[in-house]
Parts: sequence; structure tokens; C-alpha cells
Amino acid sequence: MLSNKRIQELELVMEFEKVEECFKEVSSWIENVGRKRLKETINLDDSLEMLLQAQKQFREFDLVASEYCKRGQEALKKMNQWEDFSFVDVHSYRVKLQTYEDQLEEFCTQLDETRHRVCETVRLYEFFDKVRQGICCTEEGVKS
Repeated sequence: MLSNKRIQELELVMEFEKVEECFKEVSSWIENVGRKRLKETINLDDSLEMLLQAQKQFREFDLVASEYCKRGQEALKKMNQWEDFSFVDVHSYRVKLQTYEDQLEEFCTQLDETRHRVCETVRLYEFFDKVRQGICCTEEGVKS
């Protein structure tokens, strides 16, 4: 039994190292690229044309960021099997996993919120642009 326990521990450690490598890559991208790009979208431009350009750029970034989020979430799913190994001492690994999970969850939430904010801002600017055009057309009709 002790031998089986040690073998399972070694297998889990090897699996964790593979998953950790993936998480390190995802984590590095989040810190070095993802968060910076999200911060860039905080101040959206004041014209509809510039806002549409910003939305296009964000969509391109969003595709890449979503892929990193997906990779991180898939890696976490692989580690769900650890719940079945309560007799194996995996506490230190669970702490690391929790740190990665928290970082990933926070970034994915910020990405979702930014995606929603950009979309809603574009919709609002398009609405105001239609209203402005309607007012201009109405004023021209009154002058005629």
C-alpha cells in the first residue's frame, strides 16, 4: 500500500509539472501582455470612428486572450482528479494551483467585463450618432 501511495504521489507530481508548465506560460502571458492590453482599453476614444477601430483591435486581442483562458481552464480540469487522492500529501501543489486559478479567474472576468464595456460603448456611440444625424436632418427640414 505504501508503495502504491508513493507511485501515485510521483504520478501526480509529474502531472503537476506538466500542468504547471502550461500555467507558467499562461500566467506569463497574462502578466506581460494581457493585463497591459486590458489597461489600454480603459480610456476609449471620443469619436465613433476611433471607437470602432479600438473595438476591432480589442476583438483581435480578445481571440488570443480567450484562447489563453481556455488553455488555463483545461489545465485546471486535468487537476480535478486530485480531489480523489485525499490520502496523498498534495497540499503544497493545491496552494500553487489555487494561485494560478485565482489569477486566471480574475483575468478572465476582467476580459469579459471589458468585452461587455467596449460593446456597450460602441452601441451607445452608434445610438448618439443616429440621434445627432436625426437632429441635423430635422434642422435642415425646418430651414427649408
